[in-house]
Amino acid sequence: MSGLKQELSLAQGVGLLSTSLLGTGVFAVPALAAQVAGGDSLWAWPILIVLVFPIAIAFAALGRHFPSAGGAAHFVGLAFGPRMAKVTAWLFLSVIPVGLPAALQIAAGFWQATLGWDANGLLLVQIVTLVVIWLLGTRSAGSSANIQTLIALLVIALVGAIWWQGGITPSQIPWPAVSDISPPNMFHALAVMFWCFVGLEAFAHLATEFRHPERDFPRALMLGLLVAGAVYWGCTVAVLHFHAYGEHQAAAASLPGIVVQLFGEHALWIACIIGYLACFASVNIYTQSFARLVWSQAQEKPASGLAKLSAGQVPVNALSAVVGCCLLFTLLIYTLKLPLDTLLVYANGIFVLIYLLCMLAGWRILQGRSRLMAIVGSALCLLLLVIIGWKSLYALAMLVLIWLVLPRKTQAAVSKR
Repeated sequence: MSGLKQELSLAQGVGLLSTSLLGTGVFAVPALAAQVAGGDSLWAWPILIVLVFPIAIAFAALGRHFPSAGGAAHFVGLAFGPRMAKVTAWLFLSVIPVGLPAALQIAAGFWQATLGWDANGLLLVQIVTLVVIWLLGTRSAGSSANIQTLIALLVIALVGAIWWQGGITPSQIPWPAVSDISPPNMFHALAVMFWCFVGLEAFAHLATEFRHPERDFPRALMLGLLVAGAVYWGCTVAVLHFHAYGEHQAAAASLPGIVVQLFGEHALWIACIIGYLACFASVNIYTQSFARLVWSQAQEKPASGLAKLSAGQVPVNALSAVVGCCLLFTLLIYTLKLPLDTLLVYANGIFVLIYLLCMLAGWRILQGRSRLMAIVGSALCLLLLVIIGWKSLYALAMLVLIWLVLPRKTQAAVSKR
């Protein structure tokens, strides 16, 4: 037993994963996809979901058979030993200094759109957001799940309102003929859109907190994937319908611009608040996942404060360490004005590499159809690293560096937690 409180329902799991996948991408990626592929992007979303499904099925099988707060690191450890588990854990944690502060900055940007705050005001928003995430994390995962399910419903309602007010009907959807699809544009769009489905590895850390993990974790993962895919596709239809894309405007301004066009200037704040909440949800689930990973890795030293749970069966000490680290790097990035956009591309390479390690682990420890899906997922992850190109070298360099820096011997083998 992990010691963590088991209270998540299927609906709460769907809410957690769907908001994790929507996150910062729901307002920006549909416009980016439309910009690079036009109407072809309508086909790109269902194609991407089909491509991601083998990876999702493999993650679902791993979470069902080997549930652990250690998530990806636990799966890799079962397949390749405790040292590789630690490497994977540190590889995942290496995203904290860049990924979380960047997402916080994107979230704060929605307040700038509504209130016109300067950099100091945006920093304050980021700090307050971290405090709220910490407070929410001191409660059980069920509290986060309830809030994020509500956020998911708000995002779905916003897209539904745009379709209804804009008079969008199925007959008006500009599906291009299959023969007219441009393969180069399609591949470019898929490379951009894949980042919308980064989040499966974070969700895996919550597997042990379901009431019935073997039954509900895989279902929540697959349903959450479909819900997020449907929302992204619906947003893309709206962006194409209103021609709300192109180099003349920021991608993240596409949906707020449509809302203003349909409902007036006074509705801008509604769109921006929902956009902020979607970003908040993504940062929240990653922060909670990082905390659970730190807690699970600390079990090798039970006397460590990071290995302890609160009275509510929550890893508060590990959460505080993660939030504190994120706050430190947020202040550092603000002071040095570091170029986050470039660093995020490198961070995405790390995510793909973690996916690849999990698929290879599934290849080794799963059986039957799940093993086949892991094999297919491994091939897809390798393809994604090729698509990323030379920037994937950063992730590979981090993998090698962590392998060399970590001690050669571990005190204990990774156990099923």
